[in-house]
Amino acid sequence: MTRSLIDLRDVSKTYRMGDVEVPALRGVSLQIQAGEFVAVMGPSGSGKSTLMNIIGCLDHPSSGSYRLDGREVGGLSRDALAQVRGQMLGFVFQHFNLLPRTSAQENVELPLLYADVPTREREERARRALARVGLADRAGHQPNQLSGGQQQRVAIARALVNDPKVILADEPTGALDSRTSMEVMELFQTLGSTGVTIILVTHELDIGRCAGRTLLLRDGRILADTPQQPVAADPRRYSAPNPEVRA
Repeated sequence: MTRSLIDLRDVSKTYRMGDVEVPALRGVSLQIQAGEFVAVMGPSGSGKSTLMNIIGCLDHPSSGSYRLDGREVGGLSRDALAQVRGQMLGFVFQHFNLLPRTSAQENVELPLLYADVPTREREERARRALARVGLADRAGHQPNQLSGGQQQRVAIARALVNDPKVILADEPTGALDSRTSMEVMELFQTLGSTGVTIILVTHELDIGRCAGRTLLLRDGRILADTPQQPVAADPRRYSAPNPEVRA
């Protein structure tokens, strides 16, 4: 039997707020294979963010087991988790989180800078990552010179620059118009076809349909785990945004 890339067994997470314990995850078991594209959906407070934080090695489970690529990581120290994140995981956020007065190239280089990668290799890897998301010609542009969709592509390039096994995307289309959202989803589908594992949180049904599998969470439990034929992301179904308004 093929080993799962991500393997959660009976994972629970409880937060303490004063004298009150608040359960965020309740006995979640989940296996994700390499190369899957999974959309995580559910109402606010369902446990989506907590699940992503644990999968992303940003938080520890209160109980249960989490194995990433065969390694038990649920109980690792803060420094060890940071090392795992740098080696295996890439993150994409709703609001891009780009440094404002820094070029696209330099934004993409940041994870390599923190990892003490030599300058020439850092620059070359950042150029390759930008080319991979279709922005080779925007390397010298600062965020305020880019549309919202282009800024999100820079953020995706930054997530890719360390060649991670998993991309974790938290509402990556939440700040974008419909057409630009589909352009980003088209890029994720292309990356998925190359073997990158993608886990994406979204509230939007049309975004969730672009994945090959959906998880529905409610009250800290997985209510449904549904494989599906992904709908091809097609930006042409939507009208182009007003060119005078940045996406």
